[in-house]
Amino acid sequence: MNDYATQMDAARRGVVTSEMKAVAAKEYRTEEEIRALVSEGRVVICANKGHKCLDPNGVGSMLRTKINVNLGVSRDCKDYDIEMQKVMAAVEMGAEAIMDLSSHGDTRPFRRRLTGECPAMIGTVPVYDSVIHYRKDLAELTAKDFIDVIRLHAEDGVDFVTIHCGITRKTIEQIKKHKRKMNIVSRGGSLVFAWMSMTGEENPFYQYFDEILDICREYDVTISLGDACRPGCLADASDVCQIEELVRLGELTKRAWAKDVQVMVEGPGHMPIDQIEANMKLQQSICMGAPFYVLGPIVTDIAPGYDHITSAIGGAIAASSGAAFLCYVTPAEHLALPGVEDVKQGIIASKIAAHAADIAKKIPHARDIDDAMADARRAFDWEKQWECSLDPGTAKQIRESRAPEHEDSCSMCGKFCAVRSMNKALNGEYIDIL
Repeated sequence: MNDYATQMDAARRGVVTSEMKAVAAKEYRTEEEIRALVSEGRVVICANKGHKCLDPNGVGSMLRTKINVNLGVSRDCKDYDIEMQKVMAAVEMGAEAIMDLSSHGDTRPFRRRLTGECPAMIGTVPVYDSVIHYRKDLAELTAKDFIDVIRLHAEDGVDFVTIHCGITRKTIEQIKKHKRKMNIVSRGGSLVFAWMSMTGEENPFYQYFDEILDICREYDVTISLGDACRPGCLADASDVCQIEELVRLGELTKRAWAKDVQVMVEGPGHMPIDQIEANMKLQQSICMGAPFYVLGPIVTDIAPGYDHITSAIGGAIAASSGAAFLCYVTPAEHLALPGVEDVKQGIIASKIAAHAADIAKKIPHARDIDDAMADARRAFDWEKQWECSLDPGTAKQIRESRAPEHEDSCSMCGKFCAVRSMNKALNGEYIDIL
């Protein structure tokens, strides 16, 4: 039996856990380095004591940028088997985390299946499940109901929970006064806002934050401090509501660390490119280096059907500027529940963004695979190129569907291929073009 409560508690006691050892090996860091970073709160290892099949990963700006995939059923799309297909496909493609955002039906069997079979970190947003679990309308729920669902998710082995505890009754007046273009676009944030508006009570996740911390400490659940006021359009980026909430999240981070509870902080949202770096640095300062978990940022509002691209652009900039964790965005964002192909496209786009940022940050060995790809391209070693590809199947299919006459070229350039010409020239060979 472990004599520590959480990964942070262990780290502060000088204990290197098996999870820390696994993370150190993956990140080319010493075990002591990882232990020290966890003790400071700059790295989190989301690892519920009940998630026995977990393959541990560390989340922190100095580590490889991690990817989260949002899944789950809704009233309009209810097939849990399809969602499980998406989960396994996401893990195979390299996603380090899965968030179950189900908003319909009996969610507990699926959640338990995730923590029983999936090696990725599992996250949830308990406020969604409160309405479903109790089968009550929002206004009928009590503060105790919300807190009890957090415990339920912790018991089920969930590794991190998004809690929208940064908005308070003061936020209601701010939203009314500052006239945001898109108001609140966070689903969980809007539910908390609506509950406060209808009941006249304070946000239960803020009011009973210490009780939530006790639950998280018991099971070693990482709190992901939700950004209820994240901007939902470019016009709302970096406004008073967003920044004021961030300040409160910084205060809550301190309170969580005082109880050895690990913390991530969630961030924007829709944001112009020129504001991203400043927002990342501001979060690092206000939240004292706690890992930043961002949705996008989506850098333009006009690309429905292509928001995996707008998100990847923002994600690469955010991660290279200090974000640690990217929530993927699919082509279906703003339009529909993502299908299997949407999930694939979202993951690939996010992985590209994360990898590009890791190279820029000079994460140890991040560029090794790029250098191997360059060597394979120079040598026209196609099999090696497939091995180095993020999506080998697609790369191979494109080449085979438009096969060239000669293997030492592609159907774009043929004998005009620059690589072919240079190889021959440097070897003193005759360069035939026609």
